[in-house]
Amino acid sequence: MKFTHDVIVIGAGAAGLTAAGGCALFGLKVALIEADKMGGECLNNGCVPSKALITAAKRAAEANVQDRFGIQMTAAKVNWAGVHAHIHNAIAEIAPHDSEERFEEMGCDVYRGHATFTGRRKVRVGEVELAAPKIVIATGSEPFVPTIEGLGAVPYLTNENIWDLDRLPQHLVIVGGGVIGMEMAQSFRRLGSEVTVIEPGRPMGRDDPESVAVVVETMEAEGVMFVTGKAAKVVPGALGSFTVTLENGQEIAGTHLLVAVGRKARTQGYGLEEIGVELGRNGIAVDQRRRTNLKHIYAIGDCREGPRLTHVSGYEGSNVALEITTGLPTKVDWSALPWCTYTEPEVAQIGMTEAEAREKHGDKITVIREGFDHNERAIAEGATKGHMKVVMDGKKVLGASIVGKNAGELLLPFSQLISGKASTFALGSAIVAYPTRSEITKAAAFSAWEGTVFGSVPRGYAKTRAWFRKTLS
Repeated sequence: MKFTHDVIVIGAGAAGLTAAGGCALFGLKVALIEADKMGGECLNNGCVPSKALITAAKRAAEANVQDRFGIQMTAAKVNWAGVHAHIHNAIAEIAPHDSEERFEEMGCDVYRGHATFTGRRKVRVGEVELAAPKIVIATGSEPFVPTIEGLGAVPYLTNENIWDLDRLPQHLVIVGGGVIGMEMAQSFRRLGSEVTVIEPGRPMGRDDPESVAVVVETMEAEGVMFVTGKAAKVVPGALGSFTVTLENGQEIAGTHLLVAVGRKARTQGYGLEEIGVELGRNGIAVDQRRRTNLKHIYAIGDCREGPRLTHVSGYEGSNVALEITTGLPTKVDWSALPWCTYTEPEVAQIGMTEAEAREKHGDKITVIREGFDHNERAIAEGATKGHMKVVMDGKKVLGASIVGKNAGELLLPFSQLISGKASTFALGSAIVAYPTRSEITKAAAFSAWEGTVFGSVPRGYAKTRAWFRKTLS
């Protein structure tokens, strides 16, 4: 077979960009394919716009506490057009980092269009057919929309179109109390919307219940309404209004409906089943090295089964790039996996929660708890709400749960404590919660080794491996 490239990467989100960029920096010939916007979900309708909205909402909340620390402020006046512009300015400012031009400068051949497998090593984009001995699938995910009677009759929102609202919702009803639902609930309430969250289970169910309770209490005090029950049906009303009826008969009237019950892997329409790639319950089935059942094809990021976080996508992209270029197996390790929900206060987790540790280790574990009400910086800032819990088995740290101001920034030391690795090289390859300011620490550590990792010897070795791979395939 005649190969056009050493590697084909399908999808230019966090996972695909990292994999493509890494392979290109090692000197391989890379084809990067994207059918929609460069940067994927995180840049265009995920992390970046949501954190921009959260920042605007936080400013409004601070202004509405009119007399604090001896400083008097005027109540916030929300200009939604200005908030909308701030969100899209943030996207535009970051977009060049993920742009077609930047990755072409790295050495990637960027193809814009939908990718379809025409063989186990062949991919068609428009009228162009590409072939490579290694292929990386990074097609991402999309909002999961549950089956709710009447939902199709209402112009509902998801995280993909909520950023296009031309006016502030009067009453935003949110179906789902996960990360997206909770962040949006607090933000829109702080900007002046009435907000109701419908959650059949426990809000933020994967997090430590004690930490979540602090956030729920805070949001309820700010005016967010939480109701328990599954939505049975949605009935349209006059002038764009609607009513959600729950299974228990409770009715909730609103003006805007946000569906935020999770995401599903984007796997259809690429010809995966036709070439024999196995699919799991919610994504492409992969092993610890992120290989599909066809070992030369990898699946990374949201399209495969496993955790769906931007920093996980970047981690997997780096691993796959390293494996493809050097031949060294790179298994994923979730023992020090961090995540953060950017409510106020933030909820941050790394490693095992207390419940997970008790389930695995029983009564052997100990839980160390420190409250921010004893932290002198927190007292000086008037931000004492929250705590840190460290879960240990003897002297070994299994996990940490933190709720409080800027909790996500406090996770990084535990990454090294849990993994048992402490060096600039280890820090440069650590999984750091995105987006946090702590990422700058990882960036600095990575820069210290960048010249060595992508030096002439590793690049020469990677190119030689690629030549043999093409020749022998």
